[in-house]
Amino acid sequence: MTDKKLKKTLKIGKAAARLFNKNGFLETTMDHIASAARISKGGMYHYFSSKDEILHFILSNYMDLILGGLEEELDRLKDDSSKIEFIISRHIVLYTENLDEAKTLLHEAHCLPEKYYKTIAEKERKYYRIVANVIEKSLGGRTRMDEGHITALTFLLFGMCNWIYSWYDPKGSVSPEALSDMIRTVFLKGVDEFKP
Repeated sequence: MTDKKLKKTLKIGKAAARLFNKNGFLETTMDHIASAARISKGGMYHYFSSKDEILHFILSNYMDLILGGLEEELDRLKDDSSKIEFIISRHIVLYTENLDEAKTLLHEAHCLPEKYYKTIAEKERKYYRIVANVIEKSLGGRTRMDEGHITALTFLLFGMCNWIYSWYDPKGSVSPEALSDMIRTVFLKGVDEFKP
């Protein structure tokens, strides 16, 4: 894909993600997306053949951003707590910088046809496996936890990171860095750490 075509597809994807977020995937039309992206409807079909294809592009691109270089970056960190801290910080930064795409993943992925949904689900499973593995290793044999408990801990962490969109304002008094630190502290040490 040429730089010009990639730039245009990203522009269309950003516009579509905003609309999917605001109005929902089912309520958004190709006309709406073309208008928001400032491109003719005919021009849209040069880049995407359907709304499903646009949704798949948005979600696949976002998951590639989440996964890109993650394992290599984690391999450079020796301490398990540092790895968890890094995962949280990285997740929050990418999430807040790509909020429309992140929300679209959470709320609209189920609208994808099966052939597209499978590729997104596999990327999500890969991310889950990376994070679950770090959490399991961080326990370091201090406690015996079965797979169900590791799964619960992993999704508790994802819940803390993902559901901030309903209340968090990155321009407010709590910076993304401070929020990452709060999540890390609560996840690793508990709320008692905030007591004076």
